[in-house]
Amino acid sequence: MVSLQTTEGNDMKKRIACIGGMTVVVTAIAATALAPQARSRPSGGTPKMPPASSFSTRVDNPWFPLRPGTRYLYTGVKDGKKSRDVVAVTQQTKKIDGVPCLAVHDRLYLSGHLAERTTDWYSQDSRGNVWYFGEQTAELDAQGHVTSTEGTWTAGVNGGKAGIFMPGHPHLGESGRQEFLKGHAEDHFKVIGLFRTVGPRRKRNALLTEEWTPLEPGVLDHKMYVWGIGTVLEQTQKGGDERNELLAVSRR
Repeated sequence: MVSLQTTEGNDMKKRIACIGGMTVVVTAIAATALAPQARSRPSGGTPKMPPASSFSTRVDNPWFPLRPGTRYLYTGVKDGKKSRDVVAVTQQTKKIDGVPCLAVHDRLYLSGHLAERTTDWYSQDSRGNVWYFGEQTAELDAQGHVTSTEGTWTAGVNGGKAGIFMPGHPHLGESGRQEFLKGHAEDHFKVIGLFRTVGPRRKRNALLTEEWTPLEPGVLDHKMYVWGIGTVLEQTQKGGDERNELLAVSRR
């Protein structure tokens, strides 16, 4: 079950608590119902980027809001080990490829040891699309030594290109490329489900995507997002055993 520690009230806390018990069910239904569609995945491409003047570090897309001071705690499993993933939205900003970007820190612990540390950079355009501008990532061994920085890339450097991480108004079947650095960062997404999960209003407030990369052709991931919260569940459907489920959200 997911809990929310914040002064913003009980409304969101109740929503998250309900969602916590439903994410697995909705994901299972969607995976079964949409499996034929999932097998035919368009490659998508890097969309044309708007002018830098249309971007802002204020990322308030309700499917992927990044409010500085917010901390997400996920628990699950990766490579057969218990995982704990801590994602923190910072106030740190910098310009990448001429665009102002916001930094998000991601710390993955496996069996209690820090295994990966990543800084991701995002920006939002005037149409509400959240763009991904790069990441600085490092894998660490049990002694804390960096063993790999594979996957690190920056838009505008060595052919790196930003991509849309979350559309402003996602619709069923929409797809695209989230990042690009040839041979290193080529993630794609496709929207495969929109659901009504909780709440009195007849509104679709849960979004399911599948993600893949041609660099790992045998792997397919599913991600579930909830309106006003962001990512609540990530699970490998094919080619692995990774799973992360949102446990708690805290805000300063």
